[in-house]
Amino acid sequence: MTAVDESRTLETTATPGFDPAPRKMLIGGEWVDAVDGDSFDTVDPATERVLTTVPRGRAADVDRAVRAARAAFAPDSPWRRMSPAERGRIIHRIGDLILEHADELALIESLDNGKPMFYARHADLPLTADLFHYMSGWATKIEGNTIPFSSAAPGQFLSFTTKEPVGVVGQIIPWNYPVMMASWKLAPVLAAGCTVVLKPAEQTPLSVLRLAELIQEAGVPDGVVNIVTGDGEAGAALAAHPDVDKIAFTGSTEVGRLIVQAAAGNMKKVTLELGGKSPNIVYADADLDKAIATSANAIFFNQGESCIAGSRLYVQRSVFDQVLEGIREEAKKIRVGRGIDEGTQMGPLVSAEQLDRVLGYVGTGREEGATVYSGGSRIGDQGFFMEPTILTDTEPQMRVVAEEIFGPVLVASPFDDLDDIAVAANDTPYGLAAGVFTKDVAKAFTTASAIRAGTVWINTWNVIDAALPFGGYKQSGWGREMGREVLENYLETKTVIAELS
Repeated sequence: MTAVDESRTLETTATPGFDPAPRKMLIGGEWVDAVDGDSFDTVDPATERVLTTVPRGRAADVDRAVRAARAAFAPDSPWRRMSPAERGRIIHRIGDLILEHADELALIESLDNGKPMFYARHADLPLTADLFHYMSGWATKIEGNTIPFSSAAPGQFLSFTTKEPVGVVGQIIPWNYPVMMASWKLAPVLAAGCTVVLKPAEQTPLSVLRLAELIQEAGVPDGVVNIVTGDGEAGAALAAHPDVDKIAFTGSTEVGRLIVQAAAGNMKKVTLELGGKSPNIVYADADLDKAIATSANAIFFNQGESCIAGSRLYVQRSVFDQVLEGIREEAKKIRVGRGIDEGTQMGPLVSAEQLDRVLGYVGTGREEGATVYSGGSRIGDQGFFMEPTILTDTEPQMRVVAEEIFGPVLVASPFDDLDDIAVAANDTPYGLAAGVFTKDVAKAFTTASAIRAGTVWINTWNVIDAALPFGGYKQSGWGREMGREVLENYLETKTVIAELS
């Protein structure tokens, strides 16, 4: 059995350092309730107790936020008149404030999402701050080009391009990395000079609302950043709103398709960072101790609630049993418990719905002929805890192999040679990430080249950086997050031509 923290406190008592007061939304620089006064509970997934209440935004609230963002984007607004250097300083200040309040944000993130507070504090929050720091430098480096005419005599025309902010942006983020996903959206949109309406996931709105307070404190003018809380109804209204110029969504491929349909009304620009079913390939010549430990982390980190989870494990047949047993031993050592408890390595899944979904996939795997090699069950009867799980004897057509589960469930299969594994790795509608473990440099890069995925790790996993573009092939999305490339999501290119003679 996986190690479980039996000391978890399940009483519905207040958590020190957390304010249970009802929250409000940020619209036009003011903290407001929903227009109709409706609200919903946000729940601690470790105890199933209510943390606080949050406004349930609907179409009227989205419209109010879009109008505020449009006003803040007016040519004579403080935001549009601000110099790029000043804008960059404000964005950098947001990063500083995140680091100053990292302990508080990590507590909120752990309570609302369930993830271990240690990982939120030492992974999510530093990466969140770094993204704002990195993007702050781009505010002064958004440039066009002077382009000589190809069909006219020199000196007849002067032609150049400029880069301009796309306008009002709608952004929708998921619940697995709430504050970090908010930074992936907000930092580049601010660097580009746009204004934004952001909707956090209904399961995890609290850290984003606290981030919005820090954004205000940093000096972002009223109406530039607006946060509307709510469920899918608010997200649909934002995606379809006729005065939104661009929509950016991170979430499931299924919902991504709905976003595209909703955005078609006014042909708004769309970028999507969607699901994955990432192959993790271990060759017999790999450093097996490292491959085992890293492969376990690739699937069980963040409870497996990650679009880049290494959820499909392919191991060369001669070492398959050794690697599989090693990962099972790693899984047994994982300490499962409340995210706020010291020593917790894996928290609960985010909601009862998600726990039911993941357990349902395990049941489907059994019905289709897979073997539960390790785990496979819920832990306890309070909180949404699940054992780290490994399935073997799987076939490509099985749902557990073909579909994104988004939980701590690994499907493992042996392979024989490079040709076999390249075909198996690419036999998926997704193409977000992949990994290769081998000591052979040529084999590593040959395999990486053969895999159709936006990120390929070699002898590592889960390594990201603000400077590196992130996104997927195929049904894993459109466009890229982070790096220089993300700015193109939020910029228009204007060509100017002047006749000189």
